[in-house]
Amino acid sequence: MNKKQECNANLPIRCNLTLIHALSFIVALLMVAASVAGLQYRTVIYPTDELLRSFVSNDVVNLFIGLPILLGSMWMAWRGKLIGLLLWPGALFFVLYNYLIYVFAMPFNVAFLLHLALVTLSVYTIIGLVASIDGKVVQQRLTGAVPERFAGGVLTGLGLLFFMRVIGVIVNALTSQTQIAETELALHTADFLITPAWVIGGVLLWRRKEFGYVTGLGLLFQASMLFIALIIFLLLQPFLTTAPFVLGDVVVIITMGLICFIPFVLFVRGVMSNRNSSPT
Repeated sequence: MNKKQECNANLPIRCNLTLIHALSFIVALLMVAASVAGLQYRTVIYPTDELLRSFVSNDVVNLFIGLPILLGSMWMAWRGKLIGLLLWPGALFFVLYNYLIYVFAMPFNVAFLLHLALVTLSVYTIIGLVASIDGKVVQQRLTGAVPERFAGGVLTGLGLLFFMRVIGVIVNALTSQTQIAETELALHTADFLITPAWVIGGVLLWRRKEFGYVTGLGLLFQASMLFIALIIFLLLQPFLTTAPFVLGDVVVIITMGLICFIPFVLFVRGVMSNRNSSPT
């Protein structure tokens, strides 16, 4: 048995992950292409000031946050680490959420097709990866080692908060007959589609179900990285665009992020301390 086979044997998976690794690597390459193109040809790809303010800083974030967390989780999983396997879907979910916003906001051009490819590949890869994980084994390893109720409650609460916020914005826009900016509408649409996953994963983790253990850490990872990415985005935006710096927004995001960071760190500690989470 070679090293790779030994690592796979120590992971709770039902099948070989070679195809999932290949698809994830393609996602990483497409992320680099999309981000570099957006930074290099910003006025061509983002023809309006609104698009420019919304996405140039985000291209930097995708390169320095999205790409490393995806490659890092892939590498840890390849090394046979349970922590890497459980973080991996969350890294892909981060990519999916980000590029959903691009797809809904961007005009139809070559860059749009690249973003659509990223969304499509991310969806299929997440489904394939999660389906490949043996939830029963993960549940047995992590029961009692991770903060199921705390983490599940935070995920559910944040998911409901953001979902209801979207509903409120849409209802207010309809009743007041005010138009929502395209980029803002794209963000709300992505939240509407993604945050139910936080609620479902959180409820299942709270109830200590197999799927909750499989997806819980990844969802916390994605949410935590989104808060960090947003903070960096707000810090970069004044330097890369004409948008002003708003300290109050940064403080609010940091405060909300802490709500997510704490259960994430506790969950990671529980996985890392579990004696079955890494190869012997």
